[in-house]
Amino acid sequence: MKLGFLFPGQGSQSVGMGKDLYEKYEEVRNIYDKVKEITGIDIAKNTFDGPEEVLNETKYTQLAILTMSLGILEILNKKGIKADISSGLSLGEYTALIYSKALSLEDGIKLVQKRGQYMGELVPKGEWLMAAILGMDEAQVEEVCKRVTKGFVVPANFNTTGQIVISGEKEAVEEAEIIAKELGAKKVRVLKTAGPFHTKKLEDASSAYRKELEVVEFNDFETTVIKNLDGIEYKKEDNVKDILEKHIISPVRFSNGLQTMINLGVDTFVEIGPGKALSGFVKRIETDKEITILNINNAESLEMLK
Repeated sequence: MKLGFLFPGQGSQSVGMGKDLYEKYEEVRNIYDKVKEITGIDIAKNTFDGPEEVLNETKYTQLAILTMSLGILEILNKKGIKADISSGLSLGEYTALIYSKALSLEDGIKLVQKRGQYMGELVPKGEWLMAAILGMDEAQVEEVCKRVTKGFVVPANFNTTGQIVISGEKEAVEEAEIIAKELGAKKVRVLKTAGPFHTKKLEDASSAYRKELEVVEFNDFETTVIKNLDGIEYKKEDNVKDILEKHIISPVRFSNGLQTMINLGVDTFVEIGPGKALSGFVKRIETDKEITILNINNAESLEMLK
């Protein structure tokens, strides 16, 4: 058995997530306390009490998801459950970088705070949407976006076989939804996000974030991490700062990353954090290998993992 950890990104959040873990484990509470100490933000209160509109603000969402995932990792480490390879969806890549020791816990928390702040605040004026198109391949989704006449919309997240997220202006995304259904899409689902993420519209956020990256020191990787940028593993010669700067404005190649993990021998995927979206992505990847998928998003599922 070869384990691969998966860490969710923005859109997986819900009010109350992780509360049972917080109440049951001192190690989890320590992580929440650490995040509050470093950022000055009471993530436990924002996450457990809401309201949803506050939790869904990018500057809080990203920290909340990161904190919950890191708390679960603390318990897994105590149980002696470790993975040699990991990947995260967008924000989740930071959890993977912290897990791999390429990024210290403190620096990782600081970076995610700034990343969420810039991605939430340095956005061009307008109404923005992201939506998942189900039942179409890359070429079909690109064709849908090309046919839109009412504004900016592009493919942003290549999540898994038959599921691609588009990102852009509200009116353009709504037109794309109509076109996609006319061309045979099974379903189009609007996501719980608040900006044109992973598009050129966030160039200001990406540039501002680069200044934060410059003051951080990255270490050697103790475990393999798969990049969203191209879906392959980080190499020793990679410039991590360049990659994370581009990460904000570039499409997420998560589907390619899952295939890379399978090619590297992963046969058991463990999704760590809120929601079950990534587990669903794994199920849709075409492979001849027998794959086991586990999900840890509460105290009960964590206790069941031996």
